Amino acid sequence: MSMPPLQAVIIPVTPLQQNCTLLWCTRTMLGAFVDPGGDLDRLMTVAEQHNVTIEKLLVTHGHIDHCGETGVLRERLGVPIEGPHPDDKFWIDMHAVSGPQYGVPLAAPFTPDRWLGEGDTVTVGELVFEVHHCPGHTPGHVVFHHKASDLAIVGDVIFQGSIGRTDFPKGNHADLIAAITTRLWPMGGATAFIPGHGAMSTFAAERRSNPYVADTVLAGA
Repeated sequence: MSMPPLQAVIIPVTPLQQNCTLLWCTRTMLGAFVDPGGDLDRLMTVAEQHNVTIEKLLVTHGHIDHCGETGVLRERLGVPIEGPHPDDKFWIDMHAVSGPQYGVPLAAPFTPDRWLGEGDTVTVGELVFEVHHCPGHTPGHVVFHHKASDLAIVGDVIFQGSIGRTDFPKGNHADLIAAITTRLWPMGGATAFIPGHGAMSTFAAERRSNPYVADTVLAGA
């Protein structure tokens, strides 16, 4: 039986238990951390345990638990940061102030080596991920989709049984619902997703039973 092209491990980090994802290309053993918000020593230990060489850092959005210490990790590893969308710059610029409040002591502002937008792609080894701009939770939130593996890394857009908060500055509930229905659902019901917090799910399961975006709920809205 052949090795799948992509493997991933979820590593909860920071006091907010944010799901950092270590993913890698099994042909090259090159990998990336998605949303390495903190607990950097633990993240590097997991990468070493799996013999993964980190070649870049990917960010879904600018909240402190998702990327507060990403700039620090870039300096440690000498690798680029890709994402999020530039509309989240204001969140990243606040990291030094918000870090101590949320238990992310090394948090600091950074500028990504590459901002991302709808229709972009990012590579990890030989893997290619489609990038989708999914505003609502934050204005610059992006999602990474590896179509061949039916896997999406969705940050705080959607969770098992819930959706992202929209009461933060520049959040927008209508934008979030539109992003879910027009950007995520077309990926297909079989697509599994890694959310920013909590357990994995599939889009089919959420369309059946999610109290915020199930098909029956939206049909009655």
